[in-house]
Amino acid sequence: MDELKARILSEGKVLPGDIIKVGSFLNHRVDADLMGRMAEEFGKHFDLSKVTLILTIEASGIALATICAYKWGKPLLYAKKAKSDNIENGLFCSEIYSYTYKKNVTVMVESEFIKPEDHVLIIDDFLANGEAIRGLTDLVKEAGASLEGIGIAVEKGFQGGGDRFRKAGIDIYSLAVIDSASDCKIKFREN
Repeated sequence: MDELKARILSEGKVLPGDIIKVGSFLNHRVDADLMGRMAEEFGKHFDLSKVTLILTIEASGIALATICAYKWGKPLLYAKKAKSDNIENGLFCSEIYSYTYKKNVTVMVESEFIKPEDHVLIIDDFLANGEAIRGLTDLVKEAGASLEGIGIAVEKGFQGGGDRFRKAGIDIYSLAVIDSASDCKIKFREN
């Protein structure tokens, strides 16, 4: 998506550790208009008539997934990274390694909110090595639901997470795939 790539180039920053900072429009301060157009792009790729549930992970993916769910008229479920007192039913859980927090984290959803008859589309803001997305796909499998695909705003292609899902035959669609981010320069993968 050219508009997203242009925003990454004009407002994004490359930080030490291959971190791409796009907090000015994607995952801290949110440009809802841009996210609406991103939802439209995902909608062109995925067969939304099959999708019954949008799934993401807290926290920064929630904004994009919410706009997608709203535009498409689908319910949204987000995996939590910590069990709170208001979670009272059975849980589907997956342990992932959080590179942001440098520790293992258990992601979970209440079992009453995802059923075997669900057809799930995962939407998230970033994909790097794929741990968060792997955790979400584990939750879908544990629930016995069907995975319809994965939509990602920004993929760090040089970290290989997306390619692992593609090799596994999963329909993954990223709006911007960054092939390299060094010396404050970002290079995108050609479509």
